[in-house]
Amino acid sequence: MTQTQNTQTQDAPTQVRVRLGENNYGKAEVNLFKVFRDTPRHRVRELRVRVAMTGDFDAAHVDGDNTDLVATDTVRNTIYGLAKEGFAGSPEEFGKELVAHFVKTGPKVTGAFAEFTEHLWDRVQVGGEGHDHAFVRLMPKRTARVEGDGQSFKVTSGIEELYVLKTTQSGWAGYLLNERFTTLPETHDRVMATFVTAKWEYNPGDVDYDDVWTRAYTQIQETFTDHYSPSLQNTLYLLGQAVLTRCPEISRIWFQMPNKHHLKYNLERFGLENNNEIFHVDPEPYGLMEGWVERA
Repeated sequence: MTQTQNTQTQDAPTQVRVRLGENNYGKAEVNLFKVFRDTPRHRVRELRVRVAMTGDFDAAHVDGDNTDLVATDTVRNTIYGLAKEGFAGSPEEFGKELVAHFVKTGPKVTGAFAEFTEHLWDRVQVGGEGHDHAFVRLMPKRTARVEGDGQSFKVTSGIEELYVLKTTQSGWAGYLLNERFTTLPETHDRVMATFVTAKWEYNPGDVDYDDVWTRAYTQIQETFTDHYSPSLQNTLYLLGQAVLTRCPEISRIWFQMPNKHHLKYNLERFGLENNNEIFHVDPEPYGLMEGWVERA
């Protein structure tokens, strides 16, 4: 053995003992679009899907032994195939189909989860009527996650990127002012805007997920309008209370609501009066409110 080889041998670290922890694998960013053509008035649904499986995958990780593993390409094909044969209702019910399928067909699979982001489409309006087969994509997105062992399931549903704004009936006052770095003046009349992200869990029992989602989506918008808001925190709480009141199927709901600041622009320097008409929309930084609202 040369001196160089001997030095390399002496310097090589001793491998530590490890074990495989929690793990999963599957397919992500599967973009599914389905046209329902059972009547002349078509319907469409568009989902971005992620499916992952859990189970006894130690051999694949530790020994490189792929025996009885479901290929991720098969996962992708299954999503499209089952969407043709099933997916007649909500993403949540489709998620249950997918989870049950992979637990049944994968020899080493003991559980799975499916996550969905649904792009919402509305009908193009022609002469005040929705067109039969022309659609326009909306900004908000519907979300869902289904996990389980093929027999029992935990379902979470939600909303992303619901951009809401009101031009008055909002303020920010009564906060800590006698503090070294506080410069923001109080206001009782401001533009309040936010992107609402929400997710909710369900009480036990049968659920019409499409119907619950529509009621929650509608209630969030209605409640945003119906009160003077002294803070985004207060509005978050009132939104949760209203959704839980309208949707007894929901056990609790979580919100993430950033302040999308609309700052009154200084026109006085140009000899112009700004009566809360002209604003600069500030992209960052922003306040961020998050919280669960739960049944007492």
